[in-house]
Amino acid sequence: MMTSADYYDPLKLGNQLCFPLYACAKEIVRRYKPYLDELDLTYTQYITMMVLWEKKSLRVKELGEILYLDSGTLTPVLKKLEQKQYLTRQRSAEDERGLDIHITPKGEALKSKAINVPAGMAKCIRLEPEEAQTLYRLLYKVLDDLPPVTG
Repeated sequence: MMTSADYYDPLKLGNQLCFPLYACAKEIVRRYKPYLDELDLTYTQYITMMVLWEKKSLRVKELGEILYLDSGTLTPVLKKLEQKQYLTRQRSAEDERGLDIHITPKGEALKSKAINVPAGMAKCIRLEPEEAQTLYRLLYKVLDDLPPVTG
């Protein structure tokens, strides 16, 4: 017979997968701060620039899909990066509802200043390469398997 303690076990923090994911993400982003302060970037600005360093140009919608961010979150980030002259935003020529973003030469130059960030972070996260690959694969499996959010 199930006791009331057993019934409420699913509500114990220690039984939640979401909590260590949340706490780990928060703590890792906190470890990025000293590195990103040197670049005058927030973590969200940094991951945005990482995409731009790779892609050079893309639609805001595409960026949001890559970063799992909505336009309400991205818009102030992009405005701030545009003020810093790291990117430009312009209406799409093919569809004026779409917004294109392009990296600028100043944004591209920031890449060489950011090159040491991953190595610095690797010192904070002490996983063997195989463990890191497994964690990466599992986290993306969770992200890819999540049902869409409705409403």
